[in-house]
Amino acid sequence: MKILKLLLLTCIVFNSNFSFTQNSPAPIKLVQFVLSPNHSDWNYNLKEEALVKITVLKYGIPIPNTEITYEFGNDQMVPDKSGTLTLKSGIGEINIGSLKQPGFKQLKVKTTIDGHTYKDQVKVGFSPFNIKPTVKNPKDFDDFWKQAIETNKSIPSEPVITHKPEYSTPTVDVYLVRLQNYKKGKYIYGYLSKPKDHKKHPVLFHPPGAGVKKIHPVTAFADQGFISFTTEIHGINPELTVKDYKNISNAIGDYWSINLDDKDQYYYKSVYLGCLRAIDFLTSLPEFDGKNVVVTGGSQGGALSMVTAALDTRVTAVSAFYPALCDNSGYVNHRAGGWPHMFSSKYQLTTPKKLNTMQYYDVVNFAKRIRIPGFYSTGYNDNTCAPSSVLSAFNSINAKKEIVITPISGHWRFSETNEKSIKWLKQTCGID
Repeated sequence: MKILKLLLLTCIVFNSNFSFTQNSPAPIKLVQFVLSPNHSDWNYNLKEEALVKITVLKYGIPIPNTEITYEFGNDQMVPDKSGTLTLKSGIGEINIGSLKQPGFKQLKVKTTIDGHTYKDQVKVGFSPFNIKPTVKNPKDFDDFWKQAIETNKSIPSEPVITHKPEYSTPTVDVYLVRLQNYKKGKYIYGYLSKPKDHKKHPVLFHPPGAGVKKIHPVTAFADQGFISFTTEIHGINPELTVKDYKNISNAIGDYWSINLDDKDQYYYKSVYLGCLRAIDFLTSLPEFDGKNVVVTGGSQGGALSMVTAALDTRVTAVSAFYPALCDNSGYVNHRAGGWPHMFSSKYQLTTPKKLNTMQYYDVVNFAKRIRIPGFYSTGYNDNTCAPSSVLSAFNSINAKKEIVITPISGHWRFSETNEKSIKWLKQTCGID
């Protein structure tokens, strides 16, 4: 396993005399926390204690006699300890302890100054590359998806392709595409972007992040030499208005919970099969180079990228950022699960039937079946797709893989990571 060197980015505050590894690149506030673990990579061995330096800054200068409240414990679980601490010089330190099992600890801090409350957090890992998933692997997992795929093949895709000159550029043609999927009269939509040179190119599938929201044409991949297809998953024409989408979103609600009691009717079944339909479409294009099929996305899109890579042998490379839907049963085992946190105390959805259904849709069980090269990325401060959930999937992959970890990242990524991903995809496909 090749692990890319951990990226540690430094935020230089107003006063150049103070430079710290900061855990959040959020817009600068009047008062800032700087939280600095005593290990530069934010990683610790089991039973090793983690110390976090805490600095409270105003105008880039530590604020004397600042009182903070704090709490720490396992990532997104009930805190083990809480208390207050006065930072006499504006700088202090908290020992957040250790873990006996691989995982993450989270420190949250808060202070009130001049009537305004400021908060921040930091998470550190304990033997993170030894984290094991909690989700079970059903014995009939492969048969379940083999049968689903075969059944879906009987539904003709009947593609409808409409050129969209208003979205096209001097170098890229953009098309709105509709594909039938799962049932007669049920569709997925997407925007196809093709280089105008009419040469053969690798194809790239780009599934969306979570939510019921408009997708937009993406020409950047085509400018890098790919024929790309950016899709939605709900069967809603992206040409509808934002207001229409808002109304539909309100009507659908938490789509990830629809039919969660039934693995054969669960909402994501048609979504996962729709990803393969997207590959069918891309590989049917006359400009396809006949060999390179890549998938990439973040969050829900990262999950769908990994699912597609596992289910479709035509896919040759995958790049997934902080994938969702990983190790959903983590909460049942006193550990943070992945988005959408369906088994957390917030939703009260933990039943044997629902847990059983998610075994067939959990990204961990697809990760175990990935056999192609992969590029992955996550951040430790992500509360949407908890790092323990992402790494439980990454650690389950038995294929050539790389991971970029930017510990300070929340549920977002740096441009440097994007650049690494694109460079990796181009090299994998032999694009100069």
